Amino acid sequence: MSKDKILVIGASGQIGSVLMQALSKAYGLNNVIATDIREGLHDDLFFEKLNVLDAPRLAEIVEKHAITQIYHLAAILSAKGEEAPLKTWNINMPGLFNVLEVAREKGVAKIFFPSSIAAFGDDIPRQNTPQNAVLKPTTVYGISKVAGELWLQYYYRKYGLDVRSVRFPGIVGYQSEPGGGTTDYAVEIYHKAVLGSTYNCFLAADTRLPMIYMEDAIRGTLELMEAPASALTVRTSYNLAGMSFTPKEAAASIRKHIPDFEIKYEPDARQKIAASWPESIDDHIAREDWGWRPKFDLEAMTQDMIVHLQENYAVLQ
Repeated sequence: MSKDKILVIGASGQIGSVLMQALSKAYGLNNVIATDIREGLHDDLFFEKLNVLDAPRLAEIVEKHAITQIYHLAAILSAKGEEAPLKTWNINMPGLFNVLEVAREKGVAKIFFPSSIAAFGDDIPRQNTPQNAVLKPTTVYGISKVAGELWLQYYYRKYGLDVRSVRFPGIVGYQSEPGGGTTDYAVEIYHKAVLGSTYNCFLAADTRLPMIYMEDAIRGTLELMEAPASALTVRTSYNLAGMSFTPKEAAASIRKHIPDFEIKYEPDARQKIAASWPESIDDHIAREDWGWRPKFDLEAMTQDMIVHLQENYAVLQ
């Protein structure tokens, strides 16, 4: 793996900041290049400032560092995206096109593009949503993910570009702040619990959504990228499952460790978004093709989240 040179676009986001650490450990610190539109966030790593809408700058970085793999994570997420739909489309889609075109022109070997359960929508089986369910998203973020999946498949079939993707459920992790997604309550709730604050949840108590712990999400991403191309049967995006739970169940899990934790339910516009998404995911194709298996369930995740957040806040005091 030491021969690979990795470029992470959107390295300062919720996934990117953790993925950078995992990639640096796997490939070597000198072989991973962080990029973001903001400067000064990766002083200990190789960093290049990049607006992904600037294709010439992207091409310059790819050529300068002889990049062989690109992880394209930069995007406006679901809830934030609904505040400015056209802006979201005009960032999410041209950014992906720039990555695909530069990769094709410069001979980049592999591309990773995260899709999302936001790609689903109405008229799906909400329990064990299958890999090939009809994709009718209800948000501009979801629309951009479906379009992105189809463009990945197009570039694979037409140009032979080795593109790989997973449909992430909500990602829960202690390492970074929430990024504006509908599932972000499942991160915020742990912060409030550890701080001894009441949490005002923006989803109803019984809203069941698929989630995945950050450690599993990162491991699954790397396992997919390391799998032999011949094993992969999906060139849009693989369903990826971890666990499913409701805000009420998360709160109950937290109270096993923090008995006086309180939660109130104040559903807002994000409730409508969540209502169109799956409650659980069928990921058997990922399991069969590249051996995917999650390690964390709700109880294991809760324990790990609380321990790490308590450590993090103790350092800040």
